Order: sequence, then structure tokens, then C-alpha cells
Amino acid sequence: MQALLVNAKADFSFWSLPESCSLKGTKTLAPPLGLITVGALLPPEWKLRLVDLNTREIFPDDWDWADVVLISGMIGQRTSLLRTVREAKRRGKLVVAGGPYPTAVVPEVVEAGANFVVRGEGENTVPMLLEALKGGKNHGVIQNEAKPDLSASPIPRFDLLSLSDYQILMVQSSRGCPFDCEFCDIVNLYGRKPRFKTPDQMIDELQVLYGLGWRGEVFIGDDNFIGSRSHARALLNKLIEWQTIHGEPFSFMTQASVNLGKDLETIDLMTAANFGKIFIGLESVDEDALEIAHKYHNLRNSMMECVKTLNKNGLSVMGSFVIGFDGERKGTDERINAFVEETGIPIVMVNVLNALPDTALWKRLEKEGRLLETMHLGDDMIGDQVNFVPTRPKSEILKEVAGVWDYLYEPERFLRRAGRYYVNMRPTRAALGVDEPASGPSVRGAKVPIRETLRTVRAFFRLIWRMGVRPPYRLHFWRQLLEVYRKNPSRWVLFITCCALGLNMFSIREMVLKARAQSRDTPHEEARWISRVAGPTARA
Repeated sequence: MQALLVNAKADFSFWSLPESCSLKGTKTLAPPLGLITVGALLPPEWKLRLVDLNTREIFPDDWDWADVVLISGMIGQRTSLLRTVREAKRRGKLVVAGGPYPTAVVPEVVEAGANFVVRGEGENTVPMLLEALKGGKNHGVIQNEAKPDLSASPIPRFDLLSLSDYQILMVQSSRGCPFDCEFCDIVNLYGRKPRFKTPDQMIDELQVLYGLGWRGEVFIGDDNFIGSRSHARALLNKLIEWQTIHGEPFSFMTQASVNLGKDLETIDLMTAANFGKIFIGLESVDEDALEIAHKYHNLRNSMMECVKTLNKNGLSVMGSFVIGFDGERKGTDERINAFVEETGIPIVMVNVLNALPDTALWKRLEKEGRLLETMHLGDDMIGDQVNFVPTRPKSEILKEVAGVWDYLYEPERFLRRAGRYYVNMRPTRAALGVDEPASGPSVRGAKVPIRETLRTVRAFFRLIWRMGVRPPYRLHFWRQLLEVYRKNPSRWVLFITCCALGLNMFSIREMVLKARAQSRDTPHEEARWISRVAGPTARA
């Protein structure tokens, strides 16, 4: 059997990072970890070919070669996923669709032409799919609600990737999150009880990446890296040992809940293992909104103090806020801006809230008659679509989202904040005379391929051109660059990386402001929009 594995193209979002990719000469941020895990679950005699539509198109030869087409995607890949399903069906292929979006919205994917829709995690659904194919079936919904034991999960087929296409690579040590935030779909997909790969499994995966020649950033894509402190610490101790032996070839990034800021022991292990960035869902500065959204751990812990603690102890925080929650008060934009300025977080994502299928928020809004007939799912920081009627005027919410992007990513203000953030971060352990790798992939004897070194040098000079020569804010760039180098030189590389991320944020700011300038929301149109409340809301 010859199987074409297709990762659908993602819509533009915060994570697109086109400016960062162009600096480094990569095509997209990260590879499809779920799809290459599926590849490892397929029979070894099958021939596999991977097409990531974020890096290249499907060529006629790919279509002709394939006996079966397996397509995967998340909510932000919906349009491309459905288009690819239709095209594969038009070409007479056996079509299998899986991943978070098909799992959530089966009828739409079936209508597009998928023979099989696979719902759930691959470890216990791929065997069911193979059994159905062996039995001669040619359509159906493959479903298994049980949560698989990840200790039996295979090493993903990293060899199917063109590594040079990607800014970072991904691994995953756990699935599931102990928290149950109303708006989040993680619990629906992966459950509240975290499940884990063993530390030795993770070391085996990293060893494969190392053997393939990867040197650079690795994103540990757990739903909550500290969902189990004991697991996290066991893994970190293994990572520290492996990194030391191999010359620290990798830097790590992950996502965690804000209460990490209360755990100095785990923070210490993370920095020793060469973790540099942490993505944290801050979500709202309004306590009523956090309570209604069941984001209780953000209420129990001072977000301000936790974020400051992480910075002080060597971890860069990337924060996420959402505007549009019930319980929000007018002026949320001003309160978010004040929080970010006080904590100094350079990179912040701000989205309009949309209800995701089958989440607790979705079900509550459906019961209240507040879901709208016209669906819009996924991140929406640029458009003006909201798939439910919020408790505040939509125009007010969208204006505040634009206000945050405008304020935080005014270039001079961003550079001052970023400079202050990295000046205040403690120096690396190496700079303090403690055993810790410096930020970046090429430290303490790690052998970095010459092509990677050249790409890094080229990216640095491209950044200098785009921030230090061309723009009107260039003097502010140089002032902060020299300030960080003079006062905290071991964090200079992190500051430069942050500036590269800032270029992406500047572009989003321009897009958001342009979209708001073109918005035609008037009181009459907003009233008409509110009147479009659905009764029983379709999933499509």
C-alpha cells in the first residue's frame, strides 16, 4: 500500500511567523507531529510519502503514486483540509481524514468526501482503521474514546520530514491537562488525566533527531508540561544528563500553566536542561471572566508575581490573552496593556474568543441560545467574526483587541519593553559560574552543521537590515541592543531572537489596524448581527 500523508495548510495566525521564517530561510514554523506519529503506526511494509501543504503543494506525481490519502488538520486548517479531501475524492482516491478538526466535526468532513473519518488518538484508532481496510470496508467512522497508554507510542517518523523546511521541531511527552477551562478543547480531545511517555522514550526520540542532524529549538508540545510535577522533573533530569553528554545541541520551549511560577525547583531544572521560552495562557485580567471560564488556577496564583518569577529565574514568557469572555468589563485592553507593561512580557498573543465544538463553553452558549448560525472557528486576531453573542457589544470587543495590538506592538514601545525584560532576567548559569548551557543550539561543544551556522549568521544580518537600517525606529533598536549587551550579555541572543519575533508582531499589528479601519460595524448592523442568534446550531 502506498499512502500519501497530507498535512493541511494552516490559516494565517499568531503562529505563522512568516518574518521569522524568512529571516532563517525556512518555510514554516513546525512539522505535523501527529501525522508523522500516524506514519509510525502504519504497517512497516507500507510506502509513505509526506506532503506538508505549509511547505509545498501536492504534485501530480504524488496523486498518481498514492493508493490511499490520509489527511490531518486542526481547526485553523479547516479550509485546506476540506479542499484537499474533495480533490482526493475527485481523483478517485481512498480518503482518510483525522486529527482534531475531523474528530470535532464529522458530518462536514464526510460531506466533503472522506471515506473514513478517524476520531480520537492514533495509537488506538489506526489499528481499527487497518482492521476495517483488511475486512474490505471502504467507508465509516472509526472511533475509540479510550485514552491510549503513551508508553506504547512509537517514535514518530521524523525521517519523513525535510528538516530544513522548519523553524523548530516538535516532540510530545504527555497528553491531557488536569484543568478544565470552559473554552478549551483539550479535555474533550485528550482528557483531564495526563498520560505520559517515559523519560527513556523521550530520550530515544531526541536521539533520532540528533542522528538526523537537527541542532536548534525543540518544542515539547504537551498540553501542560507540568500537568504532573513528578513526571516533569523525572524527564528534566534525563534531559539534563543527555544534553550534557551531547554538548547541549537543543534548546527547548513548551507550554505550561501559570502556577509554574510558584515552583522554583522545576524552573531550576528547566533552565538547567536549556529551556528558554514558556507559553502560558493568561487569558484575562478580569477575575470575574476567569471565574466564569473556570480558569481557577489563574485566580489562585498571582499571575503578575508568577510571570515576574519566571523572568527573574531565566525563562522567557510568551503570554496569551483572549477578549470576549462573559464577565469582562469595558476597558479590558487598557488593563491588559498595563499588565504587560508591568511584567515586561515582550511577546503576547491576543485573540477574539470563539466557541470551539463540544467544549463546555459551546454547550453552555448553545443552551442559552447564543451560538450563531455562521461558524468561525480558531484564532481570530485579524477578522471581525465571532460565533456567539457576547455580553458586550462586538464592536467594543474588536476595538479593544485592536487597541492591544496597536499599543503593545508600536515598534519603539516593544523594543523598550523587550530590552527591559532581558536586562532584568538573571544571567545564565554559565555566566554566573553555574553549570548551565547558554541560550542557543551551538554551546558547550555541540557540533553544529556548517549549513545551520551559515543560516544563523545570515538570519542575524537580515535582522540587522530590517530593524537596524531600514525602519524609522532603527535608533531604538540599536539603543536596546547595546543596553542588553552591556548590562546582561548572556541574554543578548534571547533579545535578538525576541526582536525577530517582534517583526511578525509588527506585521499583525498593521493587519489588525487595517481590518478595523475597514470595519463597517454600526449600531444598526450590530443589532442585526445580534439578531442572528441560532436555535439549534449546526456544527458546520
